[in-house]
Amino acid sequence: MKSRDRCDAELHRRLGAPSSETAETLRLLKAFVKLSSRQRLEVIELVERLATDPAPAPGGPHRPLS
Repeated sequence: MKSRDRCDAELHRRLGAPSSETAETLRLLKAFVKLSSRQRLEVIELVERLATDPAPAPGGPHRPLS
């Protein structure tokens, strides 16, 4: 068994399998790091804007009132 395989096995034994959310977060982080600094700034600004803006009403912002 290779050294890395032993390390992986030990981590799995101690921590268990990562959740799907953890795996997705790591995939997104890996993609984020590959972006240019300008693209990273744009992503950060978009996420901050989405986090502070109220969510649109169900059915979209132009749904008629009942």
